[in-house]
Amino acid sequence: MKIKFLLLFFLATAGISARAQQGFPFDNEIRDFKKQDSLHMPPKNGILFIGSSSIRKWTDLEQRFSSQPIIRRGVGGCTLEQLVDYYTSYILFPYQPRKIFIYAGENDIAAGKSGAFVADEFVKLWGMLQAKLPKAEIYFMSVKPSPSRAKFLSEMNIANKKIKAFLTGKKQGHYIDVATVILNPKTMQPDSSLFEADLLHLNSKGYDKWQAVLQPLVK
Repeated sequence: MKIKFLLLFFLATAGISARAQQGFPFDNEIRDFKKQDSLHMPPKNGILFIGSSSIRKWTDLEQRFSSQPIIRRGVGGCTLEQLVDYYTSYILFPYQPRKIFIYAGENDIAAGKSGAFVADEFVKLWGMLQAKLPKAEIYFMSVKPSPSRAKFLSEMNIANKKIKAFLTGKKQGHYIDVATVILNPKTMQPDSSLFEADLLHLNSKGYDKWQAVLQPLVK
C-alpha cells in the first residue's frame, strides 16, 4: 500500500512539475500536500476544508474539531478561479470526502474580478463536484468582509447573494454565513479586534466566531 502511495505521489508531483513550467500557481504548497498524502493518506469520507489563506492559517482547525476526521487544505493567496482550474485533481477529489467546506472568492475580487464572476466560478466548481463526488455535502462559506478590503465589500456582497441564491433548494448544497458574525453589531462594519494586524486574516477570536457557526455542521 505504501508503495502505491509513493507511486501516486511521484506521478502527481511529476504532473505538478510540468504544469509549474506553464505557470502553475503555488506549486510548492501543492507539492507539500501531496508529500503528506504519500506518507499518510487521509481516510475516505473525511471532512475537507479547502480554499485560500483563511483555511491555510486556521492552524488549530483540527484541534477545534478534534473528534472529526478533518482534512485542511488551504492554499495561501489562491483564488476560486485557481481552485477550479488547477487544484481539484490534487487536493480535493483524491480524498473522496463526505463533506466539503469551501472558503474562496475573496482573493478573486481583490484581484479585480466581479462578484458575478466569483459566483460563476462557484457554479463551475459545483458542476465538477456533482460529477466527481455526487454524494458529498457542499458548504460554501461566505466571503468575509475584511477591514483592509472594505472597498470591495459591494462586490463581495454580490458574490455571496448570487451563490446563496444558487444553492437555495439544492439538497446537498449549503450556504454558510460566516460574514455577519465578524461584524461589529453597533456599526455593522468588520470588527477589527477579530483580525490580525494586517486587518485581512482572522485571529483566534475571529476563528472562535467561525467555529460557533460551523460547530453544528462539522459532524
